[in-house]
Amino acid sequence: MADLVIIIPVFNEEEGIDRLPSAFETYFSKTKLNVEVLLVDDGSTDSSLSKIKALCMQHAAFRFLALSENRGLSTALKAGIDHSNSTWVGYMDADLQTNPEDFLKLENHMHSHDLVTGYRMGRKDNLTKKLTSSFANGFRNWLLKDGVRDSGCPLKLMRTEVAKSLPFFKGMHRFIPALVKITGGSLIEVPIQHFPRVTGYSKFSFRNRFWGPIADTLAVRWMASRMIQYRIKNASNLNSNLGK
Repeated sequence: MADLVIIIPVFNEEEGIDRLPSAFETYFSKTKLNVEVLLVDDGSTDSSLSKIKALCMQHAAFRFLALSENRGLSTALKAGIDHSNSTWVGYMDADLQTNPEDFLKLENHMHSHDLVTGYRMGRKDNLTKKLTSSFANGFRNWLLKDGVRDSGCPLKLMRTEVAKSLPFFKGMHRFIPALVKITGGSLIEVPIQHFPRVTGYSKFSFRNRFWGPIADTLAVRWMASRMIQYRIKNASNLNSNLGK
């Protein structure tokens, strides 16, 4: 069984698939963990899936999961988590704007927190993307008070049991830190590198990067206010009546 499964959702990233093995070489050589990389094809319409299959045939540390149709990033992430049998799960994007080697920075904190999430230093995105992301992070933090600077950073490590317990919905990938906190987990942010996109294109428009997160933030705020939580003060032998 792997110690860590790193999930990489893929949708129409044919130009970048071949770069993944070399991108992971340094991380694989330095980590002390037994690591698998799980590529989740989210119904790609280009040659991404065929390239993924070829990559997995050539590299034992990579495996794949292919969804029957495009369902979005959060669904691909959930599918990866559901099909991970490991102590930890990681997440990063296929565009390689984050560096797999930075997982080493996250590993330094993994045994004391349920979630270790990066925040992107000196983001290399265009102005529109940076402005909408900054507004969305500010609005989310104001309403949810999760204390996280870069909630949508695509470089994360989570305890698998915590990841599998999170409520999943479309767009939830932006709220993983808040959801971990709401459900009683602990987290820490770690600064990581960020790089320009050199292949493919962003799948998020102004509409789903601006209005979608606002609506989702309100939904998460409602969820937090309605969350059922309790502690057991005392109890009799709860197993005594099982099977009767």
